[in-house]
Amino acid sequence: MLKEDVEAVMGFYAENVLPRIIDVACGAKTTPPLRRRVCAGLAGEVVEIGFGTGHNVPFYPTAVTGVAAVEPSDLGWRLAAGRLEATRVPVRRAGLDGQSLPFDDDVFDAALSTWTLCTIPDADAALRELRRVLKPGARLHFVEHGLAPKEDESVRRWQRRLEPLNKRLLGGCHLTRSAVDMLTRAGFTIVDVEVFYEDGAPRFLAADSLGTAVSP
Repeated sequence: MLKEDVEAVMGFYAENVLPRIIDVACGAKTTPPLRRRVCAGLAGEVVEIGFGTGHNVPFYPTAVTGVAAVEPSDLGWRLAAGRLEATRVPVRRAGLDGQSLPFDDDVFDAALSTWTLCTIPDADAALRELRRVLKPGARLHFVEHGLAPKEDESVRRWQRRLEPLNKRLLGGCHLTRSAVDMLTRAGFTIVDVEVFYEDGAPRFLAADSLGTAVSP
């Protein structure tokens, strides 16, 4: 198969197949309790990066007055239609790239990121952008999967082995990024974080960090 043919097939897969796979995976029965926890306490105007197909929408608190959804996939946005119709929280698709947000400085009261930092090509740039658009003292609510705890070196070895394949099949999804390290490097202060493995999933895929971080 020619290089051009391979690129065409991968492009079709990324645009028309992968969003449906992610929609199913992100709707797994283990995720709603985590989404409810990470969304708790959100209020005011919220920017959500990696909106996906809107699985967080049912868990937005009533104190949220609006959500600016950043989502690159047109199909992902269409798949969110039913969830958007069922919510009273105003949600608008307001950007395509978390690495370059189309907002002024210091405009959002909070930010939300769920299983997103693993996939953004330049996650450090995306976090710097979030800091820029958040008001001073605003919080980023996050749940992210990534590098297993230090004491689980055998899991880390599998993550390093499988990451190239995982990235190819799942749209660039990394297995070895550390959400806490990335947030700290971007200048956020971790307020609270819980590290755990999701039930019912292989450990190399299921090392999660859930918490909040404050923007200076």
